[in-house]
Amino acid sequence: SIIDWSDRATCVLFGDGAGAAVLGAANGDGRGLLSVYLRADGSLGDLLQRPAGGARCPLTPELLATRAHLVRMEGPEVFKSAVRSMCEASLEALQRAGLERGDVDLLVPHQANIRIIEATARYAGIPMEKVFINIDRYGNMSSASIPVALDEAVESGRVGPGDRVLMVGFGAGFTWGSAVVRL
Repeated sequence: SIIDWSDRATCVLFGDGAGAAVLGAANGDGRGLLSVYLRADGSLGDLLQRPAGGARCPLTPELLATRAHLVRMEGPEVFKSAVRSMCEASLEALQRAGLERGDVDLLVPHQANIRIIEATARYAGIPMEKVFINIDRYGNMSSASIPVALDEAVESGRVGPGDRVLMVGFGAGFTWGSAVVRL
């Protein structure tokens, strides 16, 4: 496990799951991927990290004993950086797609926590009724959260053919990005 169950700042946040979505360039009828925006800033990497256990720092018995393989997070700083970066990514992806905030049929954000989701929607100018949320059922599934939420939104009829969906997320490293797709 990479979760420190004695660290209340991280242990209650994470769920587990897997998800994937196949996206392609917009076709003749305008359906498909309309824009993408991706960024990274390694100087923020210490905000959300797992110091050991990856290719850069393979796990050893000594590192395991120091608990260096567990997720570490600077919560308040992650919150500020996540909201700022997801708003930036949302607005840039919409601009690249030639769309306005009001053109979004559904925002599918990374399901990190409800406060980050609400703040991102507020600062991006997208009403909460246009935001898909499933964190209450699964927790933060990390990279699986957006594809799982998109699948649920489609399967539940929340969005359908022709709808414009804005997906946005952030992650360790510190990375962030967004994509606009017309279903």
